[in-house]
Amino acid sequence: MNAILSRFVAACTLAVIASAPALSAATEAGYPTRPVQLVVSFPPGGSSDFFTRSIANELSKAWGQPVVVDNRPGAGGNIGAQFAARARPDGYTLYMSSLNTHAINPTLYKNPGFDHVKDFTPISKIATVPNVLVVNPALPVKSVAELVKLVKSEPSKAFYASSGTGTGPHISMELFKSMTGTQMTHVPYKGSAPAMADVMAGSVPMEMDNLPAVIAQIKAGKLRALAISSKTRSPELPDVPTMVEAGVPGYEVTSWWAMFAPAGTPPEIVAKVNADVVKALNAAHTKEQFAKQGATPAPSTQAELAELVRTETARWSKVIKDAGITAD
Repeated sequence: MNAILSRFVAACTLAVIASAPALSAATEAGYPTRPVQLVVSFPPGGSSDFFTRSIANELSKAWGQPVVVDNRPGAGGNIGAQFAARARPDGYTLYMSSLNTHAINPTLYKNPGFDHVKDFTPISKIATVPNVLVVNPALPVKSVAELVKLVKSEPSKAFYASSGTGTGPHISMELFKSMTGTQMTHVPYKGSAPAMADVMAGSVPMEMDNLPAVIAQIKAGKLRALAISSKTRSPELPDVPTMVEAGVPGYEVTSWWAMFAPAGTPPEIVAKVNADVVKALNAAHTKEQFAKQGATPAPSTQAELAELVRTETARWSKVIKDAGITAD
């Protein structure tokens, strides 16, 4: 009886194994067959949320399935990254990363709660944007040189806001401090929107933030832009000088966003998502939409994204260690 049962179990097992490739292929060919969750590590209102919702909308139209944005802010981006890293690798949870989670946090935190290389599979780079140094219009400065002079005259009264400890804008401002020899006190917020609100209200006099997060307020006169962090000026703010033009030689910072899947996600699904993301980013209306925010679409291969993570991690690790910055 046991021998008969054993042969039956063995036969069933072989049948399942034999059918697995066909079932897998059918699943991958029809992907996605239900809603997809797109996790982002920051709250609504900032650059991360803008790019996430933009690409989610494009993928929803392409797939005929909802791509639901899941904002999971906290710990400089680590909360959302931890959640995505532990998600089931079936293609139904994707992750919108940033310079923070995939270049800064691995050095900034002793234990961010995830491995930014081993726990994720690269899909595609999404966008690049410069940062911009802005002040409340009531602050009596109209240039970087005037700001540096004011800060050096009263360092105890110099405060700056950021979208959170360890975020790209925070580290970019720390780099600015080190390169200008200034001392300022950091006031972290939980996202770009609340930081910007307090700068406009005058509670904090200045901040460094991604251009898409503040461009509307700059154009409306609610914030004064002193300098942009990119190598060249932004077409959207042609009168705002670069940091180099403003008197900070060698200062150049570009923030970026990229899409990843949990490690172990089937390569066929990853390839499909990459192809559809690249197509969406190359569309004329996407380029126009991003340009209005001062951003540039940046579609890539998986290998190009993996190389970006490697080089950017090395770059920002040096900046963080040299400045002695820690979030722990």
